[in-house]
Amino acid sequence: MNESLTDREKEVLKYVVENFIRIASPIGSRSVSKKTDLNLSSATIRNVMSDLEEMDLLNTPHTSAGRIPTDKGYRYYVDMLMNTEKLNLEEEYRIRSQFDDMNMNIVESRDLYIETSRILGKITHLLSVVSQPLMSKGLFDKLEFVSLASNKILVVLNIKSGMVRTVIMEIDTEIPKSRLDDLSSFLNERLQGLTLDQIRESFSERVKDYKHKEPELIRLFVNSLDKLYSDEEKGNRIYVGGTGDLILQPEFENPKNFKEIINLAEDKNLVIHIFENSFKSDNEVLISIGSENEEERLKNYSVVTTSYKAGNVKGNIGVIGPKRMNYARMISLLQYTSKIINEKSL
Repeated sequence: MNESLTDREKEVLKYVVENFIRIASPIGSRSVSKKTDLNLSSATIRNVMSDLEEMDLLNTPHTSAGRIPTDKGYRYYVDMLMNTEKLNLEEEYRIRSQFDDMNMNIVESRDLYIETSRILGKITHLLSVVSQPLMSKGLFDKLEFVSLASNKILVVLNIKSGMVRTVIMEIDTEIPKSRLDDLSSFLNERLQGLTLDQIRESFSERVKDYKHKEPELIRLFVNSLDKLYSDEEKGNRIYVGGTGDLILQPEFENPKNFKEIINLAEDKNLVIHIFENSFKSDNEVLISIGSENEEERLKNYSVVTTSYKAGNVKGNIGVIGPKRMNYARMISLLQYTSKIINEKSL
């Protein structure tokens, strides 16, 4: 930030931001005068507020004499004035116990991400988003073919990060179990330790001695890989929770505002774009406030995101909500949730 504020201005701005976040109502000079240690009159506080308004750090709503933070004011607060807010042991226990109580389906690791988005939405009363790591970046562990019916085969793909994906493929004629077992053994040996991207790029060369022997089965595997990639491209690895809890925020008591953010949440392509940020380091938290968001539909919201690790691959986790959110708490919540996902993914 370019602004160089006096200690008095910093104290007033900090008070306005934190109390507007708390009560969702404009903050008047009398409140600042009575409840801070500045020992200044209401008139003097009004002058300080006017100066902050001239710097575009505060704003006066038309219907109120009090002030609220601008996008720039929130940014100054987050970068320069905000104190860290660690979760206490009771909060950590309550969050962890919800994860420990999960009834996860072992076959589909996506249950972890679905439940994470639900739990985070319940805790924050914001729109919570979890992006499952890209399968294509994960290291191949093993493959299994399971015959479901005469014309259907379940392809179970395990990635070393702990991710498991299943694809149901339809076939023209029934394939004996022995042939499926032979193919899975061959592929498990040839493809061990490669990323799915590497497999896709060099697959023909790696299986050329088997391709002529079992072209139908090889095609079955290639088609299952293509379906996995297609699912990722369609946004099927994004999980959104908290839509039912948003109504607890004053900003969404208006049905128009509520509908607007629900429509935003349902646009998976947009949500993926928001959460495809590159993180400089593990557990780094990125905060984008109002007008800082490139997407026009996000100008009234803030986005707080961080990453998590599942083995050797990364996914993202975050919240979307009103600019009037407790940023310090969101940072601690996301970092702790990221830590739990890291552990659950091992």
